[in-house]
Amino acid sequence: MSAMFADVRGSTPMAERLGATGTHALMDRFYSTGIELLIHGGALIDRFMGDQVVGYFVPGFAGRDHARRAIETGLELLRATGHVPGAEPWVPVGAGVHTGSAFIGTVGPAEGQLEITALGEDVNVAARLASVAATGELVCSEAAYQAAGLDLPGERRTLALKGVSLPIEVRALRSST
Repeated sequence: MSAMFADVRGSTPMAERLGATGTHALMDRFYSTGIELLIHGGALIDRFMGDQVVGYFVPGFAGRDHARRAIETGLELLRATGHVPGAEPWVPVGAGVHTGSAFIGTVGPAEGQLEITALGEDVNVAARLASVAATGELVCSEAAYQAAGLDLPGERRTLALKGVSLPIEVRALRSST
C-alpha cells in the first residue's frame, strides 16, 4: 500500500490571524478539496488529524499502480491548493508519500465506534515525510518513487526521520513537475 499525508503549514499562526470562524472556513475548504482528490485517486480516507488529510492507496481499491496514484494525487492536491508557479497558495501545504506494508483494518471496541485505519512503520514513515516537506513540496520515499514508475524531476535527499532508525532516501517533488 501507499500512504499519503498532506499537512497545512503554519496552522497555529494562521488560526491566530484568521480567528475561529476564518480558520474553520479555510480548513473546511482544505478538507473538501483533499477528500475529493483522494476519492478520485482511489484512496481510503483515514481521517482528518488536526490540519492533515490522510489517505491510503490500497491495491484492492487503488489498483496495482497505487504508488503512482498516491504521488499523482499528492501533486494534484498541491496544485489545487494554489502551489503553482506564479501563484500564491490559498493554504500552505506540504505532503509525503511512502510505499510499504501496513495493517489495514478496523480498530476500536467491538461494541463501540470502529474506525478503519492503517498501522505500522511504513505508515509512520509517510507521516514523517509529510512533516519535513516544505510548503508546496511532496516528499516521497525512493520506494514509492520507484514503485510509481514515474520519471519526474525532483531533488534527491537522504533524511534522518524522527523515530525511524535508518536514513530514508527520498525525492522532493513540486506540483509544477
